Amino acid sequence: MIITVFRTRMNPGVQEEYGPMAKQMSELAQAVPGYISHKGFVAEDGERVTIVEFESEEALRTWQIHPEHGKAKRRGIESFFSDYKFQICSVIRGRSWTAKRKAKAEVSA
Repeated sequence: MIITVFRTRMNPGVQEEYGPMAKQMSELAQAVPGYISHKGFVAEDGERVTIVEFESEEALRTWQIHPEHGKAKRRGIESFFSDYKFQICSVIRGRSWTAKRKAKAEVSA
């Protein structure tokens, strides 16, 4: 699995214009073969972090060279972001665990 960590800070007053473009990029990314998931977070200090997962470097490359994604990246750097940083990482090891839900106790009257 390949993970991209995308960190940004927004310029003031651009959220209304950025939102629809981000939604469109989300929809396009999900259509790329090998896309797994993405999720975004906003820290208290305003930094935004998006974590994107692809099955392989080839899948990520398909997304990187997508024409609409290229336009959005340029627009982000030129208009939306005051800071922009990304890191592409290979997963060396992974582990996950999900707690089992306990059934609610029945109440008898």
